Amino acid sequence: MAELGRAALVVAFGLIVYAAVAGGYATLRGRRRLLDSATNALFASLGAVAVAALVLVAALVRHDFSLVYVADHTSRELPLRYSISAFWGGQQGSLLLWLLVLTGMGSAAVALNRRLIRDVLPWTVPILGGIASFFAFMLVFVASPFTTGPAPADGVGLNPSLQNPYMMAHPPLLYLGYVGLTIPFAFAMAALASKRTDERWIVVTRRWTLASWAFLGFAILLGAKWAYEEVGWGGWYAWDPVENAALMPWLIATAFLHSVMVQEKKNMLRVWNVVLVTGAFALSLFGTFLTRSGVISSIHSFTQSSIGAWFLGFIAVVIAASIALILVRLPVLRSPTRLESLVSREAAFLYNNLFLVALALTVLWGVVYPLISEAVRGFAVTVGAPYYDFFAIAFGLPLVLLMGIGPLVAWRRASLRALGASLLWPTGVALFTGTLLLAAGAGSSPAGLIGYTFASFVLAAIVLEFARGTRARRSLGDEGWLGAFAGLVGRNRRRYGGYVVHAAIVLLLVGAVGIGGFGTEQQGKLAPGESVRVGSYDLTYLGSSQQRGANAVEMRGSFDVSRGGNELGPLSAGKNRYLAEQQVSNEVAIRSDWLRGEDLFVIVNQFNGDGSVFVKVLVNPLVNLIWLSGLVFVLGSLITMWPDAREQRRLARRFAYAPA
Repeated sequence: MAELGRAALVVAFGLIVYAAVAGGYATLRGRRRLLDSATNALFASLGAVAVAALVLVAALVRHDFSLVYVADHTSRELPLRYSISAFWGGQQGSLLLWLLVLTGMGSAAVALNRRLIRDVLPWTVPILGGIASFFAFMLVFVASPFTTGPAPADGVGLNPSLQNPYMMAHPPLLYLGYVGLTIPFAFAMAALASKRTDERWIVVTRRWTLASWAFLGFAILLGAKWAYEEVGWGGWYAWDPVENAALMPWLIATAFLHSVMVQEKKNMLRVWNVVLVTGAFALSLFGTFLTRSGVISSIHSFTQSSIGAWFLGFIAVVIAASIALILVRLPVLRSPTRLESLVSREAAFLYNNLFLVALALTVLWGVVYPLISEAVRGFAVTVGAPYYDFFAIAFGLPLVLLMGIGPLVAWRRASLRALGASLLWPTGVALFTGTLLLAAGAGSSPAGLIGYTFASFVLAAIVLEFARGTRARRSLGDEGWLGAFAGLVGRNRRRYGGYVVHAAIVLLLVGAVGIGGFGTEQQGKLAPGESVRVGSYDLTYLGSSQQRGANAVEMRGSFDVSRGGNELGPLSAGKNRYLAEQQVSNEVAIRSDWLRGEDLFVIVNQFNGDGSVFVKVLVNPLVNLIWLSGLVFVLGSLITMWPDAREQRRLARRFAYAPA
């Protein structure tokens, strides 16, 4: 099995290098048949990588401990589902997943746009091949998942934090987001290399970018849900370096998706968009580096390795080559169109971009500063949550406000009187909401009060846009209100799907402010029969128990929960002691009350010999809005990406394929 896996990776490496070298030579010399051969090699590499992936999955399922990777990440007691998810539980498997997704997405993007690539953007294939060559090289020569050794009787097991259902979906979704950003980057660089500086590369990669951005965003929220339930600290986002590593490319991709609309409509920001797509791809590589290099200490970083230098070198090459290409093509890349007014939709998108990029760079500095301080001064100076919280508020609140203002501003130049009239109703709703919150005693958190006021402004603006559009469509025909609404969304999917995504961001904001600014907490030692009150809840500790689970010894403390004298039922929280892994994990208890909009969150930090426990209990208000925002985000993303035959015909007329 190991020989088959290694042979498949060697074949994949040869095919990918051929795609890069032969594709580059064919493009330089104008040899179309050779370019077709390089393209076919890229397609074939997907099959070879898939064989290697299947071999590794089979070895994990069969507990083939002669493979070092299998012995290090599984055990005989590990449930089947987690044996399979161990595929991406370590460094080598994650690199193989990267290459599998990259060759799959790259082959699909090339196949769907083969005529365009052959005639207009021939550099796409060698660029994709060059990127994939790095990962194939790493898997063949540096970090192979098929290294063999003496087979132990049992394996080391899987990190307990990864033995969670969310971790069966979070890493693959995250990698679909990371790797997917390769596609717009490759097409953008191919367009520059081919001296094609129009919007064609944006058009053909739009849905790839949206899909990658959606995968990445949903993966971040899924990871937050995992951290909330598995890590056992009571929060959902801690500005951990690896969490930030996923957030940064998502922020840059968000800026890119907004600014490309300006390029498509007004032929502006062409240099800026290429810089953004390069930054998003470079940050996706940096995120993989942080997670898998072992250079940082993080609850989300599960491996220690020596691949860091290789990754840093590759990132440096990507950035240097991209900057050089942008500078060389700068004379033809510059847009002749200029911003006409600071009060226009173009300007609003530009302000949006500046805040998003500023936030991403601030987070980046917070991540790399400990590494720089350690290299320069010999010890790491960590950057704490207050740093991130300050800039999240400073840049995040204006971004929220722009989400409400941007859709109401006209293109080119907006009349201040017309803009004021458009903003009147949302502003009234925001002021009413702020006043109501002040009267309810929410003024103790100024940032939270402003955030909720801005959130109501955005939601009012979104409702106003949907109402105006629906009313306008209904006035044009005999459609009812529901038909007019469906027709409005169906004919403007990118626009109104974007509004749904904005609503998801607002829900996320409301939930984050709720749990961060208005939560309550109690902790202490409880003996059996003793109680603790948190908010309106009373918890009585009943005692502890222990039992043997599938892969661990499960220790649980039982609690009786009541509110206002009404019994709500029992809760059980505790710890799992994993036998093969020789590690202990928290197993929290969560009671969600959707009607009240809050969670009761119980953590047992320690079991004592006298039967008592140290317990931490939290009431987290509005936290479920964070998880609801993920579903709304997916809905908005699907609406935005859903194919539109009318749009495809319009784009086909706009960009008639012409030979390079």
